Amino acid sequence: MTKVIGVRFRNAGKVYYFAPGKLNIEQGDHVVVETARGVEYGYVVLGIKEVDDDKIVQPLKPVMRVATPEDDEKAVKNREKEKEAFKICLEKIRKHELEMKLIDAEYTFDNNKVLFYFTADGRIDFRELVKDLAAVFKTRIELRQIGVRDETKILGGIGICGRPLCCHSYLSDFVPVSIKMAKEQNLSLNPTKISGVCGRLMCCLKNEQETYEELNSRLPNVGDFVTTADGLKGEVQSLSVLRQLVKVVVNLENDEKEIREYKACELRFKPRKKKEKNTVADEELKALEALERKEGKSKLEDN
Repeated sequence: MTKVIGVRFRNAGKVYYFAPGKLNIEQGDHVVVETARGVEYGYVVLGIKEVDDDKIVQPLKPVMRVATPEDDEKAVKNREKEKEAFKICLEKIRKHELEMKLIDAEYTFDNNKVLFYFTADGRIDFRELVKDLAAVFKTRIELRQIGVRDETKILGGIGICGRPLCCHSYLSDFVPVSIKMAKEQNLSLNPTKISGVCGRLMCCLKNEQETYEELNSRLPNVGDFVTTADGLKGEVQSLSVLRQLVKVVVNLENDEKEIREYKACELRFKPRKKKEKNTVADEELKALEALERKEGKSKLEDN
């Protein structure tokens, strides 16, 4: 077991472990640490705790110091400098007539490097732009091309649910999502209805997936033949997954049929693998598969 603290460098960003040493560090403190990008100013989201050695990426770097009032002031000044750097970079992009969309500018805490995040449809030759920016800022320049999911994470926004976007407010990592999740949850497979602001499959499809898998495992399929608690046999007409209710067309005497509703626990049926009915148009299915393939690794967190 090793003592660590968890540090974030951006809103809803990935949590990195550092060795606290003999420093008294609490959750909510700001600290100065050394990362692969240089010296950084971070926010402590996990106080001192012990974790298994196999969960740590070695070597574990130590915390340089708990942030002082001077460090806090410098961090605020860096945020102001980033706004100015963003404006300058925009002007230079227009000057070089590059087809790229600037998303964010970021200084490392020690001002040893300025990072510019951008999106573009293809590869961009920005060598001349880097030379121009280096001449202005007199420091190392890095231009990093990111995807639309990273863009949305930085900029934020409001989802179709009316709440702030999950990726911008609390999601540290992008979770893998798939069309199968939408099918399991009985959602419309129209790409426009299950896509997020970024145009990719919505991250929140993952939130209830385990619950739906558990609930669906207790239910028969539509079209299955079941036996009810009162000894009647019938065919499943429809399901209510969350309420665990099943509508069954039961066979009565004199060959009469009637639709009755039962709790899933009151039915006897033979569990079997769900048959995936392809009720989606070919064009929609191709669009969904394209969204699924476009999921890529985030390029924001390269500390």
